Amino acid sequence: MAVSDLVLGCMYFGTKTDERTSMALLDRFVEAGGTTLDTADCYAFWASETGAGGQSEALLGEWLRRNPGVRDEVVLATKVGPEPVVPGDPSRVVGLAPDVVRRSIVASRERLGVDVVDLYWAHLEDRSVPLEDVVATFGELVADGQVARLGISNHPTWRVERANALAAVAGTEPFTALQLTTSYVRPRPDTEVPGKDHRFGFVTDETVDHVTENPGLDLWIYSPLVQGSYDRADRPFPEPYDHPGTTRRLAVLHEVAGELGARPGQVVLAWLLGGRPAMRPIVGVSSPEQLDEALAAAALELDPDQRARLDAAR
Repeated sequence: MAVSDLVLGCMYFGTKTDERTSMALLDRFVEAGGTTLDTADCYAFWASETGAGGQSEALLGEWLRRNPGVRDEVVLATKVGPEPVVPGDPSRVVGLAPDVVRRSIVASRERLGVDVVDLYWAHLEDRSVPLEDVVATFGELVADGQVARLGISNHPTWRVERANALAAVAGTEPFTALQLTTSYVRPRPDTEVPGKDHRFGFVTDETVDHVTENPGLDLWIYSPLVQGSYDRADRPFPEPYDHPGTTRRLAVLHEVAGELGARPGQVVLAWLLGGRPAMRPIVGVSSPEQLDEALAAAALELDPDQRARLDAAR
């Protein structure tokens, strides 16, 4: 495990997290050996007075301009899909139509101030667009040099596999990264988790099996710490997490954290990073202290017994 395996989530940079703090966090992350930054063109429309996104990308672009040479040190990942058609109204989003994707990548590149986006994500499903068209359009972005690599987020496993089968037949670029949410504790099956609106947004056992058998597909994890619920008494786990499995897992997690002299959330990050398959957690932070805790987690080593106990708790 290494700091470079962590991904810095930049969702609220430029909105809830002000420019000065955001710039300081970016500096600190890169100085510590971090390389990968995750954003989206819709970040963060719900926290913006305009009702439209783009603030996070714009801030990253400004940070790059102020730091000549840093572009070669970082991997920029951004996404397309959930931006509201009408600012402030998330009931209708732009989706993944070919013309939308083509316009959106140009706008993202302009805000970021880069010629090439290192990793471009299909942020959500859009079944109004034939999957063949989605695959072809994203493949074009790689072929014409606007994007280096493709990712797919919040899609069911069968759609990911079908997309890559279509890409193979067409001889175009496949999706080589999958972004979903999970954590050490998981909600009850068939329950709605507040704030998690994507039907197929959670990692399942099938996801783990698919990624394990397809080592060319990286698995990125958003919200790995469930909004701070492991370490903050003022942020209890949402009700769907209230079940006996959570109780048993938290007991073992706290045991291991005590043995390591670490916070439970740090153990969760280490567990994700060192598992099979390894999962790359996206850490959203708003202070240097939070960032330092996440960075320290990347250096945390779970011994075989600790990992086995964590895995066995059900």
